[in-house]
Amino acid sequence: MDPKAFILGMSAISAGICSLSGLGSGLSQGFAAGKAAEAVARQPEARGAILSTMMVGCAIAETCSIYGLIIALLLLLANPLIALL
Repeated sequence: MDPKAFILGMSAISAGICSLSGLGSGLSQGFAAGKAAEAVARQPEARGAILSTMMVGCAIAETCSIYGLIIALLLLLANPLIALL
């Protein structure tokens, strides 16, 4: 088996797994938005604080998917493991 082909194949599989981080981010942001809507419905006077806290939480959740995207792109386009062969 060619070691370069093996590394490229494993890198493609790893990039696919890294891209699944967007799934978790999307689910958590949807859950947070739903809970924020429920909280605003219960206490409309606290709308500003609830929404600002939700936006900070969604921004933190989004960084996980961005990191996954960066790792996937590095593995696919600028694979550092090829240089070790």
